[in-house]
Amino acid sequence: MKKGLTWFNVTSIVLGFAFLYIPILLLVVYSFNASRLVTVWAGFSTQWYWALLENEQLMDAAWVTLRIAFFSSLVSTVLGTMAALALTRYGRFSGRTLFSGMIYAPLVMPEVITGLSLLLLFVAVDFDRGFWTVLLAHITFTMCFVAVVVQSRLVTFDRTLEEAALDLGCPPFQTFFKITLPLILPAVVSGFMLAFTLSLDDLVIASFTTGPGATTLPMRIYSQVRLGVTPEINAICTILIAIVTVVVIVASIVTKRAESQRQAEERAAMQ
Repeated sequence: MKKGLTWFNVTSIVLGFAFLYIPILLLVVYSFNASRLVTVWAGFSTQWYWALLENEQLMDAAWVTLRIAFFSSLVSTVLGTMAALALTRYGRFSGRTLFSGMIYAPLVMPEVITGLSLLLLFVAVDFDRGFWTVLLAHITFTMCFVAVVVQSRLVTFDRTLEEAALDLGCPPFQTFFKITLPLILPAVVSGFMLAFTLSLDDLVIASFTTGPGATTLPMRIYSQVRLGVTPEINAICTILIAIVTVVVIVASIVTKRAESQRQAEERAAMQ
């Protein structure tokens, strides 16, 4: 069997990445188009970014989306980490199967069903739909992703470091924040970034649970795209791409430094 890269493998990879990234590249390029027609190039211009600042509907939707994404990711990271600890540290406790099923269910459940079920819940309890309902909905379906990411790290976690800290008189609460959390921090940061991206991109669940004054950016873009793509949409999408790219780069640097620090601390502990 022939090993290494072949022309077929290289061609497949090139075509795959081209299919994924050329449309994004075109969107970024045409966000600097001087023409109002998004498919006709009329020269370089940044006028649509300035026009975007005057578009109150898109700016309000972007602000709502960023707030929901940040707070839902923060809460889901805390809850997901706690769920991962419960699944990996407390063995076969009563109700573990039901608990793990509830954690993993949103991973495989269609978003339409999740959104509809949450809508029926909010209607049943007479909870006015708006910012808080969208926030609760995003926490519900992003928490499971954080739990899976953190749990995968805890499964391979060396618990002798925790046991050593406990034997030296460190309380369990301090042991978690001084030993466990720094060692699993790359997984926690990765879970936060995944939850943030999923919340930022969500359209279906937010459509079911939104209300007055809580229109997210994907919903606003979808409603405007049905009437035609405008240069302002290209501009706001380019800004979102830039934000996600910067956040991913920063998260990668933080994760890499945390991993290097963890390895150095493990080597020091072994010595």
